[in-house]
Amino acid sequence: MENKANSGLKRSLVLFGTKACGKSNPVNQKGFFAELKRRNVYKVAVAYAVVAWLLIQIATQVFPFFEIPTWAVRLVVLLLILGFPIALITSWAFEITSEGIKREGEVEPGKSITTRTGRKIVGLTMVAGLLAAGLFAYQVWRSKLGTNGNASVAAVATVARSLAVLPLVNTSGDPANEYFSDGLSEELIAVLGKISDLKVIGRSSSFLFKGKSGDTKAIGEKLGVAHLIEGSVRKQGDRVRIVAELINAADGRSLWSETYDRELKDVFAVQSEIATAVAEQMKVKLLGEKARSDAKPPNENLAAHNAVLQADFYFQQQTAEGVRKSISFLEEAVRLDPNYALAYARLGQAWRSYAASFAIEDSAKAYDEARQAADKAVSLDPDLIDVRMTMGFLALTPKLDFTAAEKEFRRVLESSPNSATGKYGLTFALLSQGRVIEAEKTCREAISLDPLSTVLWFNLGRITLATGRYKEAEEIFRKGLELQPTASRFHTFLVTLDILQNRPTQALANAQLETEGFWRDFAMALVKQTDSDRSVAAAALKDFIAKDSTGGAYQVAVLYAVRKEPDQMFQWLDTAYETRDSGLSQLVVTPFFIPYRNDPRFVALCQKLHIELPSAATKE
Repeated sequence: MENKANSGLKRSLVLFGTKACGKSNPVNQKGFFAELKRRNVYKVAVAYAVVAWLLIQIATQVFPFFEIPTWAVRLVVLLLILGFPIALITSWAFEITSEGIKREGEVEPGKSITTRTGRKIVGLTMVAGLLAAGLFAYQVWRSKLGTNGNASVAAVATVARSLAVLPLVNTSGDPANEYFSDGLSEELIAVLGKISDLKVIGRSSSFLFKGKSGDTKAIGEKLGVAHLIEGSVRKQGDRVRIVAELINAADGRSLWSETYDRELKDVFAVQSEIATAVAEQMKVKLLGEKARSDAKPPNENLAAHNAVLQADFYFQQQTAEGVRKSISFLEEAVRLDPNYALAYARLGQAWRSYAASFAIEDSAKAYDEARQAADKAVSLDPDLIDVRMTMGFLALTPKLDFTAAEKEFRRVLESSPNSATGKYGLTFALLSQGRVIEAEKTCREAISLDPLSTVLWFNLGRITLATGRYKEAEEIFRKGLELQPTASRFHTFLVTLDILQNRPTQALANAQLETEGFWRDFAMALVKQTDSDRSVAAAALKDFIAKDSTGGAYQVAVLYAVRKEPDQMFQWLDTAYETRDSGLSQLVVTPFFIPYRNDPRFVALCQKLHIELPSAATKE
C-alpha cells in the first residue's frame, strides 16, 4: 500500500514538473501535456463541444414546436457551459476500468483501458459531428431559401400555429349569395385574428385563392402557413348550413371538421363557435375575453353587409376607378343601414385614400367627406378596430400628425396583435416619422400575416428605396405588380429607380406603363427632367404645374429637386405644408431630397413635422 502511495506521489511530482529543490523541469512539463493526451482530456473537450453544440441546435429547433418557453433553451445552454469544466476535471481525475470507474491514481497501469476509451470518444465525436454538420447544412439551405423571391414566403410555412381561411364556397346555386359566403369568410378571419398566439393570414392574401382549386401544399407555401380552413355555405330560405374543415397544408389531411345549421338571423354568431373549436384543435390560448367580430353589422342587414364586401373588392385594386367604385358601394351600405359603424369607418378610409392619392383637384372635398364619415363611425362604435384605423389614417393625412397616427395604430394592435392592417398603418406612421428601421421590421411582420397584400409590398419597396437598396427595391415593386398589375404608383417608383441608376430608356417605358391620370403625368414629367434638351424638361414641368399642382405641390417640389433647383424646391415644399399635402408623409423616402438634408430649410421642415432625420442612404 505504501509503495502505491509513493508511486502516485512520484507521478504527481513528475507531471507538475517539480523537484525536491522546487525548480521547474521543462522536460516534465511536456510530460504533463502528454498525460493530458493519455487521459483523453483533449478528446473529451472536443467531444463535449461538438455534442453541446448539437444539443443547443436541437433545443432551438424543437422546443418552439412543442411550445416550450424560451427560458428552457437558455437553461440548456447555461447547463452545458457549466458542465464543460466538470467534464474536463472528471476525465483527468477518473478512469474507466474493467472493474468500473475509479480514481486515476488508484488504477494500475496494466489494468488501464484508457486507450480503448479514447477510441470510443473519437467515434462518438465523429457521429455527433456528422449530425451537427447535417443540421448546419439544413439551416444554411433554409436561410438561402428564405432570401430568394417567392421562396421567402415558403420559409415561414413551417410555423406550426398558423392558418389561412380560404374563401368559403357558395353552394347555394344562386350567384347572388356569393358575397354572403365571402362575408362569412371575412368574419372568420376577423374572429381568429383576435387569438394572440395564432398567426392568421389577412383577407387580401387568402382571397386571391377565391374560386381556385389547387394543391394545399402549394397554397400553404405561398401563404406561409401550416394549416388551411376550407368550407362551404349553403343558404336556403331562412336557414344556412356552414361546413368548415381544418386541413394540414403539407399533406391535405383533415384535422377537424364541423357542420353548423343555423337560422339566418344567427349566422354571424356561428363564427365565434368555429373560432373556439379551431383554437382548441390548434392548442392555442384564447384571449381572456371571447373574441367579437368586427365585421358584424349591428342589425344584421345583409344587403348593407354585401355592399361593404363589394366595396372591399374594388378598394383592393388600388386604382382611382377602384376607389371611386368602393366609395359608391359604401355610400349604398350606409344608406341601407344608417347605423352601420363598420361601413362608415371604411367609407372614411376610402375617401381619405382617394383624397391622398387620386383627388388632385378636389382633395379638400374628399377629405371633408372622410372626416364626416369618420365622425359618424366614432359616434356609433368608437372602439371598433376599423374606426380606430380610420382615425389613424386621418391623423396621417391631412393632419400630418404622425405621432397621433402611431398611437391610434398601436391601440388597434393592443386589441388585435396579429392584425396585418394594424401593422400596415403602424408601418406608415413610423416611416412618416423617419423611423425607417422600425418601419421595415413592422412591415415585414405585416407581410408575414398577409403575404399577398399589394399595399404591404408597396410600403416595403418604398422603405428599401429610402435605404439605398435599389436592386431589392425593384424586385419588391415588381412583386407588387405581379399581385396587382393595374395598381397605381408602382411604375412611378420604378421610374425613380431608373433615374437614380441612369436608365433613361427603361424609365420612359415604365412611365408609359403607369395608370392614366395624375401618376402617369408625374412619371412622364420625372423622365423628361433628365432630358438633355432643357427646353423639353422645362415644358414638361410647366405642363405638370398647370394641370396637377393644385393637389400635387409635393410632386412639383420633387421635380425641382431632380432639376437641382433648391430654392424653387423649398418654395413648393412650403406650399405642400400649407395645403397639408399628403406627399409630406413620404418626405424621408424620396431619394431626390437626400442632397438637401443638411440644408437649414429642410431641417426646419422636418422639425415642424416631428420627423427624425435618417442618415443618408448608401446606394448599392
